[in-house]
Amino acid sequence: MKKTIMRQYWRLQQSQTLISMAFWVTTLTLLIWPYVSWRFTGENTFLGISTTYYGLASIGALVGFFVLFIGFVYDRFLGLWKEQRTVDTERNPFGTYALIPANVFVIGHLNEILRRQAADDVRIQDTCAWVDSWLQWCGEQEIWVRSQKFWDENLPSPVPDLHFFPSGLVDASRDRADSIAEDGS
Repeated sequence: MKKTIMRQYWRLQQSQTLISMAFWVTTLTLLIWPYVSWRFTGENTFLGISTTYYGLASIGALVGFFVLFIGFVYDRFLGLWKEQRTVDTERNPFGTYALIPANVFVIGHLNEILRRQAADDVRIQDTCAWVDSWLQWCGEQEIWVRSQKFWDENLPSPVPDLHFFPSGLVDASRDRADSIAEDGS
């Protein structure tokens, strides 16, 4: 239920840019129109079109240009979006402490290579053991379960018992996948 609501919220955010631009243009155009409408009478035409339409269109274009100009200044000179991206990254678990499933594979294989290359180095072995526990935690998360379910259903063979996971973790994920609905509930 929570993911369904968040998906709808995300869809609203994605369309918000276009909708808000249309609202800005129409609202400001119609607020400005009473102050300049006396210059555009309905009897006057240009190329067969009433000058009223030209007036409204030109005000709308100027308002649209002004809103885009404000966005340009905001982006180029104020740079406030950089702080927003920093906060987004800090709040994103995959930018801080969690791994996407594809990265679990990469880090798992690299960790195994490092473990074999430096078999005598105690610090590296300790680090590899720590990475193993991190990978295990990542393999127990819902995103791994969903990804593994997708791979099991869409690839020619199911996900094998991966060497960088503790024995049985892949099967446990497969069992959990049956209890997770597609909509995230």
